[in-house]
Amino acid sequence: MNDISAARAAGNPAGVNSGNGERRERDIRLDFFRGLAMIVILIAHITDNPWTLWMPGRFGFSDSTEIFVFCSGMASALAYGVIFHRAGWLVGAARILFRIWQVYWVHLGVFLVAVLAMLALNMSGWFSRDEVGALNLYPFLKNTAPNFFGLMTLTYVPNYFDILPMYMVLLALVPVMVGLARIDGRLALAASVTLWLCGTTGSIWLPAELWFVNGSTRPWFFNPFAWQLIFFTGYGFVAGWLPKPPLRPGLVVLALGIVVLTVPFAWHVVIGKSTILQEWRGEWRILYDKTGFGLLRYVHFLSLAYLAWALAGEKGARLRSLSTEWPRLVGMVTDIGRQSLAVFAVSMVLARVLGAFLHLLGPGMIVTPAINLTGVALIWLTARIAAWFKGQGWKKAMTAGAAPAIHQPHQALHIHETGPSLSARGVKV
Repeated sequence: MNDISAARAAGNPAGVNSGNGERRERDIRLDFFRGLAMIVILIAHITDNPWTLWMPGRFGFSDSTEIFVFCSGMASALAYGVIFHRAGWLVGAARILFRIWQVYWVHLGVFLVAVLAMLALNMSGWFSRDEVGALNLYPFLKNTAPNFFGLMTLTYVPNYFDILPMYMVLLALVPVMVGLARIDGRLALAASVTLWLCGTTGSIWLPAELWFVNGSTRPWFFNPFAWQLIFFTGYGFVAGWLPKPPLRPGLVVLALGIVVLTVPFAWHVVIGKSTILQEWRGEWRILYDKTGFGLLRYVHFLSLAYLAWALAGEKGARLRSLSTEWPRLVGMVTDIGRQSLAVFAVSMVLARVLGAFLHLLGPGMIVTPAINLTGVALIWLTARIAAWFKGQGWKKAMTAGAAPAIHQPHQALHIHETGPSLSARGVKV
């Protein structure tokens, strides 16, 4: 990969210059906004959740999925850009392959645990709704052998379990794009746009069911060849393929105007009262289609991202100021953003379980907030536990536990007098 100029490095939004392999302080903006996306994804997946009606995705073409994919592209550049530069393309590609392997098993685990959880809910006899049927799992259970083969080969991808398979394909494209960028960054961007055009028009797609089982031609809900555009937009900003956008009042007004003008075309309340808008949406679905990542979704998201970038301040100054005023709140959100894979895996199962309890108890002034806030608390706890394991917290605990024996000789003597000496146990003193 070509070295990034000093001007681009100074405007690196993620805090790492992936072009020259130098690590910098992690940018709070990436973790904070990715954490917000994970919270919205959880709330949006809780079935029959009244709070879903007020999520940002209800008022615009893009939603939390774009945030997740965009930030994942940035995070991938942070994690693997340095490896590609310092260790070479082959080592970088191998590291990407290992990550795909990890995500693959997370995907399988999420699906199987979700099946187990829905079966347990049905078998408990407490819930009137058929949770297995609500998640459309009967095709898998009634025709397990071919669908299990499809699950393992990613040719059976139920709609609810489609984001991680898409993410795997996006990761698989990283070595290809990095190889092109070594020739010229514009070549990688051109390849991304070309893939998007093929994906958004449906020219290339991947099957979500085995065609020889029931003749289905259903594609993956998220066409990865279209969605890679937003992924590599995020990657490109970090890697230096794309320049830092200028912060100008005119652009802020333009972005805000796009977001506001989009509301009537996306909000179900307005659409339901206008036959003109209904006809427009029917004729121009390709522009906002989620499967093919329509062009208006891209424009809407970039407008939101620009506004968020402007609000966060230079290098996230305003966001950092907010973190000093509300340290626990901002800290919880950034904690969730730092462990997005673990949080996402847990939230996919947790959302369905919480949805079952919401349906059982019925939405209300107490029940609805309790269900949603419980979910947020649990994914934050998941993030903390994941961070502890990644940081090998047991080693710190062992070090802390060994400290008194080193600094207080009388404790070590006591052990020696009441049992085998430390030397006899093979421990160096």
